[in-house]
Parts: sequence; C-alpha cells; structure tokens
Amino acid sequence: MHHSSPPVIGIIGGSGIYDLDGLTDKAWRKVTTPFGDPSDELLTGELDGQKMVFLPRHGRGHKRSPSDLNYRANICALKMAGATEILSLSACGSLKEELAPGTFVIVDQFIDRTFARVKSFFEPGLVAHVSMAHPVCGRLGDKVAAAAASIGIKHVKGGTYLTMEGPQFSTLAESNLYRSWGCDVIGMTNMPEAKLAREAELCYASIAMVTDYDCWHEGHGAVTVDDVVRVLLANADKARELVRAVTPLLRSRDHVCGHGCQHALDSAIITAPDARDPAVVKKLQPVIGRVMPA
Repeated sequence: MHHSSPPVIGIIGGSGIYDLDGLTDKAWRKVTTPFGDPSDELLTGELDGQKMVFLPRHGRGHKRSPSDLNYRANICALKMAGATEILSLSACGSLKEELAPGTFVIVDQFIDRTFARVKSFFEPGLVAHVSMAHPVCGRLGDKVAAAAASIGIKHVKGGTYLTMEGPQFSTLAESNLYRSWGCDVIGMTNMPEAKLAREAELCYASIAMVTDYDCWHEGHGAVTVDDVVRVLLANADKARELVRAVTPLLRSRDHVCGHGCQHALDSAIITAPDARDPAVVKKLQPVIGRVMPA
C-alpha cells in the first residue's frame, strides 16, 4: 500500500472484544501470511465510510493463550489487509492505586518480560534493528485521548505497560517488583505486538483497559472472577464506543504520519546486500516491500 493512500484503521480486540459492531459491508475473510495463520479470520468493513479491519487477538471464543498467539501472523495479516494504523485494545491489571478498574490507560512505554515468543519478522539472512525508544505512535495516542474525553471515558494518557509471559498471573513478589520499577499496568499481549507493528511500519497505539488490581492490592483477594468478568464486559462496551468516537479523528491523516512510523525501516536493515538470503527477502515482502522489493 502506498503511503499516500487514505488510512485504513486496524483494530486488535483483546479479551471480551471478539467482534466490531456498527460496520457496513461486513465480511470475515481468511488471510494467510508467510508466517502462518493469524488468530482468526479478519473482519473487514466500513464505519461511516472509513475502512476498518478487525482481528480478535485470541480468536472468537477466546481459543488462544497469550503465549500461543502467532504475533507475526497477526501483524502481517493486518498489513496485508491494508491497515495503515493499529489500535490495540487489551485487558490489563493495575499496578497503581489511582488506576482503578474501568480506567483506560493510553500506554506510551513498555517493559518486555516475555521470553517464549518470536519477536521479529527478521531472521538469519536478513537482519534489522528498529528503534523502540518511543514504542507507540504519539499521534494516534493523542487522537485516542481526545476521543475518550469526548465521550466521558475515564482515561489516563501515558503509562508504562509491563508485558509478562503468562498465562498465569503474577506472584506477589513479582507484582511488587514491577510496582517498584514504576510500571502502571500489567498485561500479557502487547509485546512483541508493538515491536512487530514498528517493523511493519504501522502506526500503533495501545489502549490498556484495567479489569482489576494485580495481586499486590490489599483486599484484592475478595475479588471474584465474576467481578473481573463484569468489568471486562463493561470495558469491552466502552472500547467499542471509543473506536466509534476515534474513527472520524483518524480519517484526516495527512498521508504520512509525522512520527515516522511509516519509515521505521529506512535505516534499520543491516545485512549487506550480497549477504542477504533471497528466500528470506521474498518471505518478508509484506513487511519490507516498501524498502526492499523482491
């Protein structure tokens, strides 16, 4: 897709978000990538004339655990379906008293503690290093914050998301460690998702929706699964409202994102031309085609 094309908004739906309502011309379609199959078919359609593409991160019915997701296929499939920006919606735990259940955190930093996942599209034969100093698109984050404010969703702009491997929740010692590091929320899915979005030259924003206080919080033991599910479903409803509110704000992008997301690979590929594996170059075409056509 040429970067002067109108934006196509990709949505990754987390726990509780397995569909996107309000779309016209809805169609679920299978996308196969060089990295295998994504979590589910992609739902394409339009929201008030804006092209949208939606992927339920865990599959409809929540079939896949965070450690078992094919993150590369998920991001590649969205790119292949034409997405230019990604809004990532995910449930999370709060590591701070003031971030109560029901709060949306528009994440701007990550600490990646995952260890059982493939974290890059690149592989032997073609090596690249993208910058992750600022791991999300500030332009998208600003628009999400404006949309949240416009519809009265309790939100905080900025915050550090600790990505743990899971699928088990933290021990108390881990939870306290992450709090001592100054982290705001904890989840299991935004890494390597954000890293792969950067490699794929997609604008990426993370909206972390607090369902509970992680186990550090006194009195949290009294919280039941029913309580968490109730918050999760309320958050999912608010997330769908947020998508509807932010969509008109994203329609008017001036072709290229000023944060440089769409040019992340300009100086990232380090393998010398004569050392590049043609098979790998071919495999990576959906990701690298702009800078290195096969």
